[in-house]
Amino acid sequence: MSVLSAAIQRIQPSPTIAVSNRAATLKAEGRDVISLGAGEPDFDTPDFVKEAAIEAIRKGATKYTIVDGTVALKEAIRAKFKRDNGLDYALSQITVNVGGKQTIFNAMMATLDPGDEVVIPAPYWVSYPDIVQLTGATPVIVKCGLDQGFKLRPEQLDAAITPRTKWLIFNSPSNPTGAAYTAAELKALADVLLGHPHVFILTDDMYEHIVYDGFEFATIAQVEPRLYNRTLTVNGASKAYAMTGWRIGYAGGPERIIKAIAKIQSQSTSNPCSIAQAAATAALNGPQDFLAERNAAFVARRDLVVSMLNQTRGLTCPRPEGAFYVYPDCSGLIGKVTPGGQTLTDDEAVAGYLLESVGVAVVHGAAFGLSPAFRISYATDTATLTDACERIQRACADLR
Repeated sequence: MSVLSAAIQRIQPSPTIAVSNRAATLKAEGRDVISLGAGEPDFDTPDFVKEAAIEAIRKGATKYTIVDGTVALKEAIRAKFKRDNGLDYALSQITVNVGGKQTIFNAMMATLDPGDEVVIPAPYWVSYPDIVQLTGATPVIVKCGLDQGFKLRPEQLDAAITPRTKWLIFNSPSNPTGAAYTAAELKALADVLLGHPHVFILTDDMYEHIVYDGFEFATIAQVEPRLYNRTLTVNGASKAYAMTGWRIGYAGGPERIIKAIAKIQSQSTSNPCSIAQAAATAALNGPQDFLAERNAAFVARRDLVVSMLNQTRGLTCPRPEGAFYVYPDCSGLIGKVTPGGQTLTDDEAVAGYLLESVGVAVVHGAAFGLSPAFRISYATDTATLTDACERIQRACADLR
């Protein structure tokens, strides 16, 4: 009899974390490695947010809080949803968790049973299918290729839904592609969902504020109010506010689901860090003008990376609408032979070749459910990105 559960044997460690760990190990061994695997802004947390955390410590706000978030933070989240998304939630409809990942984990653990199905468009964030599989439910993967802008089409959604479907999970702007759904595209998906009243929607809006070229962000319950009572709108402080390590995620949604999430949390982590909650309250209530300045930097980085990768032999790199990732197609490299005589059979082999030959760490597309491709995070400085792309160009030119 195995000491490990069947649930833990259904999942794999996070591939993105694995790539970052491998890059860190090589660096520790003295290798010259550029890691473009982690989805983490290189900007610092804004000073006014840090000051709020320091003040919270000085005031002694270092005790347990309400399991699923302080009233002050829930009020700030409520105001944010109203201000930014036109969504009106009561405090009892808001949950605060240890990062957006825990929000999603708690929601799935609280609602899924073996035999249930969850529709997930691919490419997807690596944790969605594994979280679903931990519960014993089944992820139903719908492939959404470059030819459709990496976005789920209404007819694909309709075909994927069965009587066993409980959730649709999707992410806009997307990790890993940066693709973002317009309000019209969301309305088309909503029209399908209105015909399937047993399906709930989890929309992961973590990159809401990181959009470019005048793109207007929208979220599905905003676009179609009739889905309000079936939608869990997930967000967090990590990306826009450069607060990845503070670990604050949150959601608004149906009260019965929010209460169930709190019940799960009461028996797992209990409350998120009290200091991080004070910081997140300041982030949401404070000035937002720094977002535009940071987005301008991301646009310049995006344009640099897209241009350089599209000048690289064997790669085709689409131009994303948001987030800070590109997802170049590397089908032109499959079947090529490295200087060492290795044939590149898939995108995992391509990623391994880039790491070992020129010291650039990327995440292979199979980890996100759509191959052949790989993900690059451009949330780092221009000099580093230029160096990385030049290395990738050299590595690809060396293939035969």
